[in-house]
Amino acid sequence: MSVYAFVFPGQGSQSVGMGLALSEAFGIAREVFQEVDDALGDHLSKLMFSGEPATLTRTENAQPALMAVSMATLRVLESEGGFTLADKAALVAGHSLGEYSALAAAGSFGIAQAARLLRLRGQAMQRAVPAGEGGMAALLGVDLDQARAICEEAAILRVEGQPDRREELEVANDNGGGQVVVSGKLSAVERAIVVAKEKGVKRAVLLPVSAPFHCSLMRPAADEMAEALDREDIEVPSVPLIANVTAAKVTDPATIRELLVKQVTGSVRWRESVQAMASMGVDHVIELGAGKVLSGVVKRIDSSITTYNAGTPDEIDALLRVL
Repeated sequence: MSVYAFVFPGQGSQSVGMGLALSEAFGIAREVFQEVDDALGDHLSKLMFSGEPATLTRTENAQPALMAVSMATLRVLESEGGFTLADKAALVAGHSLGEYSALAAAGSFGIAQAARLLRLRGQAMQRAVPAGEGGMAALLGVDLDQARAICEEAAILRVEGQPDRREELEVANDNGGGQVVVSGKLSAVERAIVVAKEKGVKRAVLLPVSAPFHCSLMRPAADEMAEALDREDIEVPSVPLIANVTAAKVTDPATIRELLVKQVTGSVRWRESVQAMASMGVDHVIELGAGKVLSGVVKRIDSSITTYNAGTPDEIDALLRVL
């Protein structure tokens, strides 16, 4: 018997037009988008369907928008399939902001609640570091230990006649398949690209992001989220979550709250999360929402896992033939 995990994408999967076909085809999807618009007091759905890419990509917009598409997809899937997520999924997981989508899917958060938290999370992350001071880079063809060694070397700022100074530079995402993302002070990130190339790393590229996510520079944002989450009710999820920062199962609301705060500055341990799911018997992973990023990453981590993705009416139809 197949064992399914449902996973939810993070920032970078957004694109203008996402969710539009769902909205046009299904009233239940329109209800989700309207609920998010009402919760935020703006027309986020209009931005998603036909807005400017640069505006959609802004962290405060991309985060709730991606959650909205994931939840609209899930609601259509459940409605058309006549089942709930808990009927089919053994586990849920999400990449960075996708963890909020996963928790909303499992009933720990309401949709409006998740939208407001993600809008705040995006704004807090943007406020934490002045524009142009932080950055992120993807290292391709490295493992975690190699990436950590590159960070250790590149973090040191050497200026002739002055003592060496350490700048923030840390592993942000261990995505698996030889891809590790580092994050920190922009000058340190730029040195990491040079060091990586000197060490023969296949590819090292600066990412087009507006802030250095998942590193210690995000501490002010973590503090903001701690205050916000303290005010929120979090329900026990209908299925366990594999948490980003522990790569382990969690169902206790107090622990979930704590891990969501740690996640702001902590590394996303996606490779280990997929390995943990596999060790628990998961042999099918379904990505719900915009894009196909996680499906591809999961296959690179464990080629024995069958992957599906759904974010459009046609993809939902194809998935329902399997479930």
